[in-house]
Amino acid sequence: MTIPAQLLPALSLADPSWRPILEQGLHAMAAANPAYLPALAGDDYLPTDNRLFAAFAQPLGKVRYVLVGEGPYPRAESATGVCFMDGAVRELWSETGLSKPVNRATSLRNFMKMLLVASGQLQADDTGGSAMVPVAQAARAGGAIQTLAQLQDRLHQNGFLLLNASLVFRSHVPPAVDARAWLPFLQTVLAALAAQAERPTMILWGKIAEQLRKLPETAGLPQIAAEHPYNLSFIQHQGMQELFGPMRLLEAQ
Repeated sequence: MTIPAQLLPALSLADPSWRPILEQGLHAMAAANPAYLPALAGDDYLPTDNRLFAAFAQPLGKVRYVLVGEGPYPRAESATGVCFMDGAVRELWSETGLSKPVNRATSLRNFMKMLLVASGQLQADDTGGSAMVPVAQAARAGGAIQTLAQLQDRLHQNGFLLLNASLVFRSHVPPAVDARAWLPFLQTVLAALAAQAERPTMILWGKIAEQLRKLPETAGLPQIAAEHPYNLSFIQHQGMQELFGPMRLLEAQ
């Protein structure tokens, strides 16, 4: 089946190592549900600006971790095509804590606080305003990275593929419906990753992402799951702290 022409420019944002795999995945989607891609191509969806496959800028051979979230942010400025990277966020810090855009992006806020707990800069039971003041001051003085773009670069340097279970958000379509349609695509991607000499670890955030555990393509991949970061309890997740702590993602280099 032919991939709709409207979707082809989006493939250009992916690393060339992914191009045949992504095309194979789209053909698998079309075989499973022939009406889906033509309908999507003619619809309004997020992310915009051909960023549908932006997550695949990470070359296939460099993937060490596959971080799977639920879906794009439901706002055009925020949806970047990269899992939980909110395009509305630039600066990470304010004079008294995290920046206002970070605090509005609940998942990102809780992820950063989890990193600060893992590094010993915050106590797990005290991550509020007063505790954040000295942390932010030290960060702004040069002790930490300053922007979300730098955080995304750090994750890429550590081998992360930042993927969503559904690659699109549509306000008039339940997220679970789009996620189901993208499942054959994800199976193709996961099969390619499982075939690598160094198999990456899957990090599954939230109930939609955890459904991937049932797929045969993930059976041979190491996996770790957690509640979605929009839950406050994510900050205290021991498994996430142990995984991300040694990476020191927020430290200035």
